[in-house]
Amino acid sequence: MQSSKQSSGVTGANQPAHSPAVLRAALLVLILLHIAVCCLSLVKVADYQSYMPYDRQHLFAAIVLVAAFSVVSPLFAFSRFSFGYFVGFYLYTMVLGFLWLTRFTQFHYDTNLAAASAAASAMLFLLPALLIQRPFRQVFVPSRRNFERLLAAILALTVATIFYASIYSFRLSSLAHIYEYRDEIQLPTVPRYLIGIVTNALLPFAFAAYLALRSYGKATVTLLLFPFFYPILLSKLVFFAPAWILGLAIVSRWFEARMIVISSLLAPLLLGVVLIVFLAHGHAYPYFNYVNIRMMATPSSALDFYNDFFAHHPHTHFCQVSVVRLFTGCLYQEPLAIVMQDAYRIGNLNASLFATEGVASVGLILAPLAAFACGLVIAIGNKASSGLPARFILISGAVMPQLLLNVPLTITLVSYGAALLFLLWYITPRTIFEQSDMSRDVT
Repeated sequence: MQSSKQSSGVTGANQPAHSPAVLRAALLVLILLHIAVCCLSLVKVADYQSYMPYDRQHLFAAIVLVAAFSVVSPLFAFSRFSFGYFVGFYLYTMVLGFLWLTRFTQFHYDTNLAAASAAASAMLFLLPALLIQRPFRQVFVPSRRNFERLLAAILALTVATIFYASIYSFRLSSLAHIYEYRDEIQLPTVPRYLIGIVTNALLPFAFAAYLALRSYGKATVTLLLFPFFYPILLSKLVFFAPAWILGLAIVSRWFEARMIVISSLLAPLLLGVVLIVFLAHGHAYPYFNYVNIRMMATPSSALDFYNDFFAHHPHTHFCQVSVVRLFTGCLYQEPLAIVMQDAYRIGNLNASLFATEGVASVGLILAPLAAFACGLVIAIGNKASSGLPARFILISGAVMPQLLLNVPLTITLVSYGAALLFLLWYITPRTIFEQSDMSRDVT
């Protein structure tokens, strides 16, 4: 369902209408600027990360490869906003970074085949993720009162999860020292799953829903529950999640959803480059490390490591998925992140669906088909959320793109609650937005 205001370019509740042509031109300019900033960022990252090298000898080849892949970028200017758009732009950026790194890599694998496979995987992923948006027919829709009861149950479950998980893990630590203690965290299966689902799916959904219902006090309480998970997990994602979600909620009142998605990567990366160039190392590096290196460069680099490892070792054939492992067994007895740690000694290296469901599971030739299947799964999220305001999808799905940069799709669906979020989007009563300031932007 697409409103006339959406088609004329209106997204934010108070944003004036712009012609589609002007909006698309603005999006294209932003995307091209984003691509340039990504490359500049990777040049500076090489000064601090020896496994992400850079040399001028291969600069022209890197620019040509990135420019060739950039022909995909107009998809983001002409496609409507959706959950797949949000996820797709983040994963597109990650693949862009990997293509750049293949021209400088220190590893010995077929970098040309790997680059072609990654580019094909990205394109085949984006086609369903961006273009399939036709809604499911809602068979079950709760009343407003029952929907509010569901939100109250989410908050109650969150509080119970905090108390339950705190029995097994609780330590106060600064961000700079979390890696000294995080390996000691041993959570049983039930609280581990609950935390993943609550923090990544349920709380962002509840916050967005309370905003739509104009229950601002309950929305505030929802955000204030996030910090209680930090001493349990010692996770940067949990630490920054409230600020990230609140920031998206604020800017989405005024700006078009697609521009927000692009700017949500462009602005932090550009700030990191500016800081590292113009400020002293001691002042600039903490931010540059968290954002430019760990948030964006590391997921791209993970593809480099996975390509090197599985060029010389057997593929998993999806045995890293616990259900598959039960029936087929697995050559790798540890999670792939531990396998990478043992092989390269760079810490636990989780990776995106392109590295795990793709390179690790089926190899470079079949990886694009695996990516296409993953794009179809993301399209289910599009169909489940169709008819919801773009702002609501943006806020309630805020954490998922960050996760998918570093976590396989199968794990994100189950352990981190993406499948449950799809279900919640599907049953959300569209009528609650009729008097909401989100109602002026319906996907």
